[in-house]
Amino acid sequence: MTLMRLAAAVALAVWTSAIAIAQPLVVGAKDFTEQRLISEMTTQLLRANRFAVYTGSGFTTAGVRSALEAGVVDLYWEYTGTSLSAFHGVREKLPPNEAYARVKQLDAEKGLVWLWPSKVNNTYALAMRRGDAEKRAIESISDLAAKVRHGERFTLATNGEFLVRPDGLGPLQQAYEFAFDPGAVATMPTSAVYEALRGSSINVGVVFATDGRVPAFELTLLRDDRNFFPSYILAPVIGRATLERHPAIGALLKPLAEQLDDRTIADLNAMVDVHHRTVEDVASEFLRDHGLLSQGSPR
Repeated sequence: MTLMRLAAAVALAVWTSAIAIAQPLVVGAKDFTEQRLISEMTTQLLRANRFAVYTGSGFTTAGVRSALEAGVVDLYWEYTGTSLSAFHGVREKLPPNEAYARVKQLDAEKGLVWLWPSKVNNTYALAMRRGDAEKRAIESISDLAAKVRHGERFTLATNGEFLVRPDGLGPLQQAYEFAFDPGAVATMPTSAVYEALRGSSINVGVVFATDGRVPAFELTLLRDDRNFFPSYILAPVIGRATLERHPAIGALLKPLAEQLDDRTIADLNAMVDVHHRTVEDVASEFLRDHGLLSQGSPR
């Protein structure tokens, strides 16, 4: 090969690499604060490392999963229990590490790769106002179920997705052998559930355990004493084709995942939902404070 042809070949390789990095990646997110925060952190981190990134938020669980499988979304952060129950029909209750290993193996068969997991376990929970729970001597879901069976009436606020999930309201009631009066179940957006619990018309709400409004609004999480809910470990999931094109993504997201646990994500969620800071500012501050984003990095 002549020197001129070698130079041309090198130039072509550099140009092709630049095009691959410039091709926008799509980071998906579901429609609640924790998901918007983690997708924004992912976007800022990738952009700081010269990736062009588009963030698509507001997805339902089924919607973002379908978009990932179709290649419309390149990656998003999912919960192990959600993927196992909703996408694979796994009802077995597995320890966190086993759940992660199982879903990693099952999704690999569908061309999806689970990257390094965080220590966040954002389980669903039933919550009551602390004073109300104490007054009615309710500490667990079994306590609540027993009172319902004995004729006490409770109103429930939930988002629509929980009504139809395989790890949702119907199976929960079967596991605990009780049922809310259908007329006493109010469906609303996730954020509205917390506000409804602050009032007096709703007794019980379906919440996320890592939501910062739980302590801020003085809510009590009812103990899942029959271990109905699986572990919901949060981790990034990426299409295999995307990871093959951009193998550096795994190494870039691992330090972020390692910094996240229940307390940390709850505090970040509270900054947005309780203290009304923007998702973008909270994400940027967290990345910079933990050395994941240099002071001069682009947002």
